[in-house]
Amino acid sequence: MATSLQVVLQTTVDKVGESGELVKVRPGFARNYLIPRGLAVPATTAAVNRIAHEKAVAVAKADKTKKEMQAFAEKINALKLTLSRSVGEDDKLFGSVTSKEIENAAKAAGVPIDRKKMHLAEPLKALGTFEIPVRLMTDVTAILKVEVVKK
Repeated sequence: MATSLQVVLQTTVDKVGESGELVKVRPGFARNYLIPRGLAVPATTAAVNRIAHEKAVAVAKADKTKKEMQAFAEKINALKLTLSRSVGEDDKLFGSVTSKEIENAAKAAGVPIDRKKMHLAEPLKALGTFEIPVRLMTDVTAILKVEVVKK
């Protein structure tokens, strides 16, 4: 009798493995728990090949998305937004410039940026040029230049 059996996990199972992994488990655990609940399938050559193909497709899709985001990041890096605001004495702004206003200005310039991806610590409350990091993906970040001038 076999002491272990190879199965391909369909979903993530705690303390066993992640979805798509080829793991060795006890035959009774596979036969009585994993396979009847649809958590795993026996590791046939077809199942292993299917998982390898799905991983290759996922990697290709991730590379394509990363290249698109890098091209979008170049677009953002080249963009410079100028926002004019009313100022009082000592060149203090009335109010502030928020990420929502920056998002609307970028959309008007033809580069739609989600304000949730902008890392603006606090609204801009002074005149000048500011660099705002925009995190598009985990490893793709762009710098958006925003200039606040007086009206």
